[in-house]
Amino acid sequence: MQRPYPSGVTIRLPTACLVVLVGPSGSGKSTWAESQFRPEQVVSSDRLRALVGEGPHDQRAGKDAFDVLDLVLQRRVSRRLLTVVDTLGLDVARRAAYLTLARQHGMPCHAVLFDTPAALCRERNRARDRPVPAKVLAEQIRAHGNTRAALAGEGFDAVHDAGPVVVVPAVMLAAPAAASRQEDHPMSLRFGLQVPSFTWAGDLRDGLAALAVDAEEAGFSSLWVMDHMLQIPQVGREWDPMLDSYTTLGFLAAVTKTCRLGALVTGVTYRNPAHLAKIVATLDVLSGGRVVCGLGAAWFEREHRVYGWDFPTRRDRLDLLEDALRLLPLMWGPGSPPFEGHRVRIPEAICYPRPVQARIPILVGGQGERRTLRLVAQYADACNLFGGPDTVRHKLGVLARHCAAASRALDDIEVTHLSTVLCAPDRSSLRDRTEAARAPGTTPEAFAESVNAGTVDDHIGRFRELAEAGVHTAIVSLADLATASAVADFAPVITAFRS
Repeated sequence: MQRPYPSGVTIRLPTACLVVLVGPSGSGKSTWAESQFRPEQVVSSDRLRALVGEGPHDQRAGKDAFDVLDLVLQRRVSRRLLTVVDTLGLDVARRAAYLTLARQHGMPCHAVLFDTPAALCRERNRARDRPVPAKVLAEQIRAHGNTRAALAGEGFDAVHDAGPVVVVPAVMLAAPAAASRQEDHPMSLRFGLQVPSFTWAGDLRDGLAALAVDAEEAGFSSLWVMDHMLQIPQVGREWDPMLDSYTTLGFLAAVTKTCRLGALVTGVTYRNPAHLAKIVATLDVLSGGRVVCGLGAAWFEREHRVYGWDFPTRRDRLDLLEDALRLLPLMWGPGSPPFEGHRVRIPEAICYPRPVQARIPILVGGQGERRTLRLVAQYADACNLFGGPDTVRHKLGVLARHCAAASRALDDIEVTHLSTVLCAPDRSSLRDRTEAARAPGTTPEAFAESVNAGTVDDHIGRFRELAEAGVHTAIVSLADLATASAVADFAPVITAFRS
């Protein structure tokens, strides 16, 4: 049965996508595209006829218009820009070319079908200043009759009936179904909050204290800071405030009661590992046994140069990481044995007072498959991964093989996951948040993808998929952390995963 436009079913499109419209003249394609997308996202053959010819109905300019259309598509798709192809879409060869172009650049390609009743198409056509000849329209309608079946076998990532559009980060495409699974059959998931930046308005000390209290009340089970002396370029400017990690964790220990505390992650090149053991043990005592020791091989070369530290090769830094993984438990354990590793020698592993915890959990950041995950399997209590569910499953498969080689169960290792998040209660407020936070020159889609912008329901679905992939603790960096309601707005996501 044919439907009038629109169908009313919401179409979910990924932020980087090529969208091909399919329907005869008068089916509503251009009106729909104008209502759902920004003008620069729609590439229209009629508009290009007007650009290269004497008007939108200048059929003599058709070839030139399509030449320009193909060039524009190539440029936009190569930049991974969401693009809508507003043509009839009835030519099989052209649809195949659009699919090929999308595949060449690793972009999904969706088709949107306009099953507008033939009578309505004819009525709209008659109302035009320059109607399509009746015989031509009749041929379009006839050709369109077989299009739905053809589209199903052409390889599009999805074929939609025309309706309202929601553009979401790729990892959230399947969020509604995953959120429904979470509601029907809940899974447990812990959440941590990473504080990578200290640029909020007002007093820094008071703001940090209030943030920690709010996070604990919202249900975050852990708080994390970065271990950097300079702000990293992925987050902000070099001259933005950057607090010392372990001094900050000591402050957070004093203003919180239940959250676990850690650096995500401590660079092993910044401190003598024995001294680090002392620092972490002290924090564990003063926090009442709430420390997680995050460790990583360090990567920010400029920071080392500015502070006058050596920046060893990656292999040497991984050797130093292995030394730290072996030495720290000795420092925190009974006696004072000597230690000799790849790069570190300690005559006596002395550390008093001992930590409150019988074993301070050690988390290793990084997901290198050959060595980093092997070190996790050999020595660590937790790993920290990033990426979508498929990436997590792959990394855990690699980790499982390393665990088997080390005669250890994968279940012994806590799987944590780090990602940036922008969360809002609904679509309208999410658009406002995105516009307020994105940098000039960045498209809303690119920014949304970079910060995983979504509604509460989107994030419930996304984190359900990560939990299904094997994640135990999701650590989030809120992109709008300086916004007063950022923590509270994320709280419903945490609540959805409480067992």
